[in-house]
Amino acid sequence: MRVAKKEIREESTVEGLLAQCAVGRLGTIGREGYPMVKPLNFVYHGGRIYFHSAREGQKIEDIRRDGRVCFEVDLPLTFVRAEGSPCKADYRYQSVICTGRAHLVEEREEKLGALKALMEKYQPEGGYGELLEEKVALTAVVRIDILTMTGKQDLG
Repeated sequence: MRVAKKEIREESTVEGLLAQCAVGRLGTIGREGYPMVKPLNFVYHGGRIYFHSAREGQKIEDIRRDGRVCFEVDLPLTFVRAEGSPCKADYRYQSVICTGRAHLVEEREEKLGALKALMEKYQPEGGYGELLEEKVALTAVVRIDILTMTGKQDLG
């Protein structure tokens, strides 16, 4: 990291950001070799990142072709207004960038566990009922096995 003082060294803080952030950005290697970035809902569960998707589409094709991915979340805190010079404008944030390998989850119990963890994250009050087997069959679940995880922040 270029500015060492911005690195988040506490693993619990990095994992807390992954738990707190509502939207993550998945980077895949596109068909033509260009990076593709897609925002998505996700859950950090059991030291891995999970998300659901349609069984077909660009990100699933990219993952099937090459499972190397990058995943990013950020938590915007505040914008600091410039006074006296535009160079005084600043932005306070926390972020996490992970690299890893994405895999389509085929094992039923892991798939159901990931879908349940997603529901618990986005609707912690419950009330959403049981997962319908026909919907589960139509849904792809992707697991990212994390290889590297880096946190960065600017708190002022």
